[in-house]
Amino acid sequence: MPILIVEDDVSLARALQKILQDNGYEVDVVHSGTDGLSWAESGYYDVVVLDVMLPGMDGFEVARQLRRAGVSTPVLLLTARDAVPDKITGLDSGADDYMTKPFSPAELMAHLRALTRRQGEVVFERLSLGDLALDLDSRELRCGAKAIGLSEKEFAIARILMENPRQIISKEQLMSRAWGIESDVGENNIEAFISFLRKKMKHVGSTVKLENVRKVGYRLVMPDE
Repeated sequence: MPILIVEDDVSLARALQKILQDNGYEVDVVHSGTDGLSWAESGYYDVVVLDVMLPGMDGFEVARQLRRAGVSTPVLLLTARDAVPDKITGLDSGADDYMTKPFSPAELMAHLRALTRRQGEVVFERLSLGDLALDLDSRELRCGAKAIGLSEKEFAIARILMENPRQIISKEQLMSRAWGIESDVGENNIEAFISFLRKKMKHVGSTVKLENVRKVGYRLVMPDE
């Protein structure tokens, strides 16, 4: 389950990342409100853990702009403030939950479990484009009655592309979102997994094309586009 942490305190961000990774979550970390908004707008993440006091754009505004953009990802706001007006502002801005620093790892995990349970009532279990579908539970790629399983990285890349149909996703974006921003994975890895995905799309008989936009990135398009 992918989670985005938006926290400008580097030491706290690393601590949160370790807590979540130790509990089996896939975690990306950014340190400014503008980067947080950009990454969260992808719709890739299941929860955004968002600090309020951020450079570039505060957490209230990040949450507000996400909702204006139609992004429904659950947002957990973190702040050192404990005044009631700040809590009201946070919830009114579009956040789903609110935690005041300091907090325990157990408290954080309890809030995240509650948010993901709530999300499970509304999130789609399958992403579709044309005759191609990606099952988010089984991690299978489907076309009609045919299905094939995907590896962890194949699934991560396929999900990013399926959640952003027709949009060009750069190699850098795929690397940072599928492997993490601190990974030293190279472009050859991306090219290899794109090749694997194409073969699996062909195996299930899909007519959707995984298009290489030269020197820019990749996108999924319908055959007549």
